[in-house]
Amino acid sequence: MKVLLINGSPHERGCTYRALCEIEGVLHEEGVKTEIFQLGTAPVRGCTGCGACSKMKKNRCVYDDDAVNRVLEKCEEADGFIFGSPVHYASAGGSITSLMDRMFYCGSRVMRTKPAAAIVSARRAGTTAAIDQLNKYFTISGMPIASSQYWPMVHGSTPEQVEQDEEGLQIMRQLGRNLAWMMKSFAIAKEHGIEPPKPEAQRKWTNFVR
Repeated sequence: MKVLLINGSPHERGCTYRALCEIEGVLHEEGVKTEIFQLGTAPVRGCTGCGACSKMKKNRCVYDDDAVNRVLEKCEEADGFIFGSPVHYASAGGSITSLMDRMFYCGSRVMRTKPAAAIVSARRAGTTAAIDQLNKYFTISGMPIASSQYWPMVHGSTPEQVEQDEEGLQIMRQLGRNLAWMMKSFAIAKEHGIEPPKPEAQRKWTNFVR
């Protein structure tokens, strides 16, 4: 059982990373393997809407020169996900937004029915708007969302300041426990022959402009 944690911050060991580490520690206590993927400062191109991914045999993007396909490969082996981002202008960072746009457009099938959560870090505000943005990727892809005892955010301009956000770190720990519980519950269900629901054979597309 494994969780993939994606650090969408350009700062490899910054505030978002500190929050992810708090979750990771609890997951290890619960016997769950983890991997933190650092998105870093390398450019991630935005989705061009070319539709070429629909013609590919695998759930991959046709553009293979950045992190998107590497993350999708890791998603196939993961049982749960944490997407972490700093808050930029009351929204998620540009790199993780581009990453998730393309990941979920071409590869959401490898993540469907797997639980996920979004966490954000900010100096002060814009957190709930950024969380709402990230959660929408999960709700459109049939992914259960793991929650905590409060909105999953930490505050601070430096990792040292995040250390002082005792409530924020407690929220991260509870999120880790809740995610581990969901994953274990789903695994038990599968052992008893309770499989995730399958989508209908033919997907309906309704346009409202004639």
